[in-house]
Amino acid sequence: MLSADEAADLIEAIATRQDRAAFARFFNHFAPRVKAFIMRGGADAEAAQEVAQEALIMVWRKAASFDRTRASATTWLYTIARNKRIDLLRRNNRPAIDTEDWLTVFAPEADDADKSVLAGQTYTRVKELLSGLSADQLVVIEKAFFEDKTHTVIAEELKLPLGTVKSRIRLALGRLRDALEKDEP
Repeated sequence: MLSADEAADLIEAIATRQDRAAFARFFNHFAPRVKAFIMRGGADAEAAQEVAQEALIMVWRKAASFDRTRASATTWLYTIARNKRIDLLRRNNRPAIDTEDWLTVFAPEADDADKSVLAGQTYTRVKELLSGLSADQLVVIEKAFFEDKTHTVIAEELKLPLGTVKSRIRLALGRLRDALEKDEP
């Protein structure tokens, strides 16, 4: 059994020295646990094995981004595994979503013509408002809402501080909300 400090030490050894022995110990300890975690979420054994392996490969690749002051090694690993599980579900169970038509995908189905017209108008207006956001705001909104990525993942991908990502999302949503509220009669 690994303690929290031992697990964090192993990740840091992987990050600093690409220590294969540390990775082997980390992998041997966590692979069955991650697989069981994913299976408890409803995945079959094969899919859970795939997710566990992908998550642990990400530990090897992204070990340098681990910060023990922000999260425990276990929390960090299980977050990666959860995100890999979501990715797997998307790949297997859903058709690709065209981000240009996202509102039509999520618009409620209704026979009522007034609601259909309103949904179309809202779609057009939101599309206009999105194009009016700054490039910095638009990229974080797309990643957060169209790609369903966490703020932390977005920060890592864009190499930005987490607070900056959160601020950009908050400001963009505020602009969208204000503009939509002004449109209301």
